Amino acid sequence: MKRILITGVAGFIGSHIAKRFLAEGYQVIGVDDLSGGKLENVPAAVEFIKGDLSLAETMERLPAGCEKILHLAGQSSGEISFDDPIADLQKNTISTLNLIRFGIKNKIERIVYASSMSVYGSVPDEPISERNDPRPLSCYGVGKLASEGYLRVYKDQLPFVAMRMFNVYGPGQDLSNLRQGMASIYLAQALNNKRIEVKGSTKRFRDFIYIDDVVEAWWRAASYPSARNQVLNIGTGLKTTVGELLEKICINVPGSEFFVQGSTPGDQTGIFADVGLLEKILDINKCTKLDTGLPLFVTWARENMKSLKIGGSTES
Repeated sequence: MKRILITGVAGFIGSHIAKRFLAEGYQVIGVDDLSGGKLENVPAAVEFIKGDLSLAETMERLPAGCEKILHLAGQSSGEISFDDPIADLQKNTISTLNLIRFGIKNKIERIVYASSMSVYGSVPDEPISERNDPRPLSCYGVGKLASEGYLRVYKDQLPFVAMRMFNVYGPGQDLSNLRQGMASIYLAQALNNKRIEVKGSTKRFRDFIYIDDVVEAWWRAASYPSARNQVLNIGTGLKTTVGELLEKICINVPGSEFFVQGSTPGDQTGIFADVGLLEKILDINKCTKLDTGLPLFVTWARENMKSLKIGGSTES
């Protein structure tokens, strides 16, 4: 049985990806320090290791014999990265460098890395391609870009794929975390008290990609020879304003309303993906539209409200 190492396996995206690889017949070894992820998210068949990948003691516990590394562990909020930039660097960049060294030592075939649209920073109102000059606005974005740099340095010893993910949403997302995930933050507030606090202009815009589409992209990135040493936007190529997202949430959660107050440090005014390279490299040419994915997200949240801890206010 093929073995794969998935970091951040207790998180929203990592746990979904783990389920896919288990379904495809892989033996999955999962790592997470549970600082953001939840143990109940980890699929039962995963061989789980609790630990912080920025620490040598965790690295020493990782098993040899894995075919690939899917690296999703880390601190995932631009806003939170300003609270403690050193901790953000350790969680997101030191951990990546440690895994690169581990991968080279153990002759890993490929590492697939969870990068972010945050590396781009302030950009024009047009589809942003991987050729755009990255100028991150947050400590989080700086760390993600630095990790990509390390991957490039060692690409001849450890092939990589860097996945610059845009705004991922869908069932399983943490509705208690009100500092990461725009769609989930707004939905949590709508479900909790029907009032959505918006930090920043409703004219801002984003590219919202449904979790199932992200999982498919990760599967192909780990498998396709064409993805070797590529940096890829993982988005839909569709521009949605914050105002449009709020209107859709209010339609799906009747009686909800929103108000604008304040702003978020390091926030991007607007960004959406050029997906030409994604289509070319991974042969992905369709996506779940927000009008389809959002109702699925809302239905899941309503069905699980008794077991979910849903936050109340403060938008990222």
